[in-house]
Amino acid sequence: MANYPSFPRYKVSSIDDMQTTTLSWANELIRELDLEGAKNKAAPATNIYAVTTVGTIGRPKNGDVAFSVSSSKFRGYIDGTGWVDFN
Repeated sequence: MANYPSFPRYKVSSIDDMQTTTLSWANELIRELDLEGAKNKAAPATNIYAVTTVGTIGRPKNGDVAFSVSSSKFRGYIDGTGWVDFN
């Protein structure tokens, strides 16, 4: 989980201090958001399909899930094994 910075709670003595404080906080927030975005981008994506048959899915990836209407089954794709029934 990300550790987003809190905005400091103290009185500033001038507009310049306020601007410096705000920019510092914003830069830290952007850094945390970038780190969280990089983690999410690196995470594996799973696609969920609703199809008549799993054969209609062109290039499935490891971890993809499909509901095959023709067989009324949920199936998961495993590299090297192919589509496996869940139920």
